[in-house]
Amino acid sequence: MQNTAIQLETLDAAGLINYINELKTNFNQQINELKINLKNKESDYEVLEEKYKQLIYKRFAQSTEKLLAREKQILLFDPEEIKEETGKVKQEEITQVRSFKRKKNAGRKPIDAKIPREEKIIDIPESEKECACGAKLNKIGQKTSEKLQIEPPRIYVEKTIRPKYACPCCEGTEDEGKPAVRIAPPEPAIIPKGIASASLLSWIFTYKYEFHLPFYRQEILFSRMIASISRQDMSNWQQQVYGKLKPLFELLKETLKKGPVIKLDETTLQVMGEPERDDTQKSYMWLSLGGPIETPVVIYQYRETRAGEHAREILEGYKGYIQTDGYIGYDSALKGNNEIIHSGCFAHCRRYFFDAVKISSRAETAEAGIEYIKKLYVIENKLRKRYENNADSEEEKIIKRKMFTRIRQLCTYRPLKEFKEWLLIQQEEVPPSTLLGKAVGYSLEQWDKLVRYRETPYLTPDNNECENAIRPFVLGRKSWMFNKSPKGADSSCGIFTLIQTAKLNKLVPFQYLKTLFEKAPYASTPEDWEKLLPWNIFNS
Repeated sequence: MQNTAIQLETLDAAGLINYINELKTNFNQQINELKINLKNKESDYEVLEEKYKQLIYKRFAQSTEKLLAREKQILLFDPEEIKEETGKVKQEEITQVRSFKRKKNAGRKPIDAKIPREEKIIDIPESEKECACGAKLNKIGQKTSEKLQIEPPRIYVEKTIRPKYACPCCEGTEDEGKPAVRIAPPEPAIIPKGIASASLLSWIFTYKYEFHLPFYRQEILFSRMIASISRQDMSNWQQQVYGKLKPLFELLKETLKKGPVIKLDETTLQVMGEPERDDTQKSYMWLSLGGPIETPVVIYQYRETRAGEHAREILEGYKGYIQTDGYIGYDSALKGNNEIIHSGCFAHCRRYFFDAVKISSRAETAEAGIEYIKKLYVIENKLRKRYENNADSEEEKIIKRKMFTRIRQLCTYRPLKEFKEWLLIQQEEVPPSTLLGKAVGYSLEQWDKLVRYRETPYLTPDNNECENAIRPFVLGRKSWMFNKSPKGADSSCGIFTLIQTAKLNKLVPFQYLKTLFEKAPYASTPEDWEKLLPWNIFNS
């Protein structure tokens, strides 16, 4: 300090001013560094707090995309009453509420008239059908009520008899061109020389892949119906059916690529017995939904990994639009491919904002982002209702689709412009590692893909249709948990493909599978297999 004082004494006025300015500069630098460090620490704390809340939310709260985070717990005391008690004046507010009419309870919904009826008459005894005056009572009406009854499924054995014929005189020696013993050939079956009929196979597969009842539970069910069918038999039948129907699956894959849009998604799947892989490693089921508008197709395919090369394999030879989430594997699959146009999903974008609303301290800001996306959906729904009409002719449909596309582009221009401007502002203000920061970053990173749905009437703002198709697989996975072999995973995906494609084409899966299994043994040419596609099978 003494040396500093001596140095200051030797300085003239100009030197002293320079010295003071240097001190100010150093202090300002230190203050700025401390502010930056404080801001970083606050950002780190916010991220840690969000992660903690996220763990609590996942553990105890509902998994739903509703704005629940800002709902307050019901208070035990009215805040206004507390103010009164503390001496604060409460001003009464009078609010007029418009009266309303409550709908009268319409009663129980009537039972469908298509269900067969069996009458049960409950009559009074004959002794009570005579009046005290001696006259016989006349029937003047009746009171009816209906109850639904159910019986367990009926299982029976169909015994096929094929009579044999032989000549009693020459024992066939006079007719050497024909066999000595003549018998009608057996009917072709999808599983020859077995007990499984087309109806039984359809029942087993429908209950597993539509109603999520695993084979081991069906084994118990059949035993209570006095039928011994093991889960191993059912698994073997599935493999045989899948092998016989491979030409049909190839036709479905070709049809998938004939439409204007293919929607893609993937989910985890555990498969045991994979070569050079542990049984605990996760595999993947890839889903692709597309095909012509009138004949939609959904394909499920098992693959060992989530690598983008599998998406490239699925899309080989396809030209048109695809719609996916933000998984980077799709970008790598389309690298260098100019014949496929990649569109994004606003539902995934919105999901990031919902996560921020539930947990983040910036919930109000995140809600504003959701409101921007909501405007786009309101526009989409209104225009779809206005311009979609299946009763129009093909020419009218083409005109309406062009009008719909043009008007949608005009109506969404301003909301999208405002949304992007808002995102750019938030990008500067919100730390990128927070939930809201991730939502903003995802939206801007995917922006060109997100807005691409406006280019064609065949695209929607989101990929929800694909996610709805993947949901039955996820529900089934909770029941059987894993596949015992890669072959089992392939055949499972094959049966899922048949059932879900039938549902997309407004067919009852059981009826479609039963008819398919009955007709498939007779198919030998590509034309025969073409007739077995869901949209052709009941027309041939």
